[in-house]
Amino acid sequence: MLPLIDWRPHAPLQRLHTDWLERAGVEVAVLRLDLIDPLISGNKWFKLTEHLLAAHTAGAHGLISLGGAHSNHLHALAAAGKRFGFATVGLLRGHPQQTPTTLDLERYGMQLHWLGFGGYRARHEPGFWAPWQALYPLLHPVPEGGGGLPGALGCMPLVSKVREQLMDAGWDDYDGWWLAAGTGTTLAGLVLGEGGARQVYGALAVPDDHGVAPQVEAILQAAGCLERNFELIDASRGGFARVDETLLGFIQDSEAATGVPLEPLYTGKALMALRQAVEAGLIGRGKRLVFVHTGGLQGRRGFAVQA
Repeated sequence: MLPLIDWRPHAPLQRLHTDWLERAGVEVAVLRLDLIDPLISGNKWFKLTEHLLAAHTAGAHGLISLGGAHSNHLHALAAAGKRFGFATVGLLRGHPQQTPTTLDLERYGMQLHWLGFGGYRARHEPGFWAPWQALYPLLHPVPEGGGGLPGALGCMPLVSKVREQLMDAGWDDYDGWWLAAGTGTTLAGLVLGEGGARQVYGALAVPDDHGVAPQVEAILQAAGCLERNFELIDASRGGFARVDETLLGFIQDSEAATGVPLEPLYTGKALMALRQAVEAGLIGRGKRLVFVHTGGLQGRRGFAVQA
């Protein structure tokens, strides 16, 4: 049976110093989820915690979930399975290919099944999970990206992690959050954790037609949350995984200035969108924001970003 895992990693809060923040009079501290573990990195672990608890309660022996050939979610899930001794199965988008991520998944012991593109698009259909649960009756299914209400509930403790470390940033309080949004699960968890007290800005790493807003709304409704103190901002640069030279140049310049590593699908786009918002005056002088570094640095290996 899957063990009851009580691992509570530390994520430091660090002030971000850049010329564009200084000029605007805006203060930003980064919640460094990328530093919690070399392999089980970023917000993915927090999104998994409630799913793992549900799997333990159900007597499951492991987890089965979905993702692409560069999936940070599957990478963290496979690494957690290897670390804590439970079985993992990944259902992958597209056709068999070798990437640094899929090689890691196999090395960590994850069983892979390639669904093609049509098969992967069927993941939201009512009967999708039935044949997989018949094939793997002892595994607990987890939505793509570790999403849904359990994933959001697992992210709620990020609020307390920040509040415990405000003095490390030299702050007595803060005004809001800024983070990349892929499924909106982490954002929903922060909205729940704040209870409407502070604004949460989600920099969309995917186009609007990917349905992030309805997903966030569904999670908040399922939680019985009446607060809607969040805003979604398009940071996708034209599409999911769309990377251009301007973005890569910003990442390289930002890393040189701050020492904080970024990747181009989520954190790089989110920080670039924050700079644009700050320089446009959308974030007022004197504001203090927590930028969530959601990890995903393993995905840098697929792009021209130098470590």
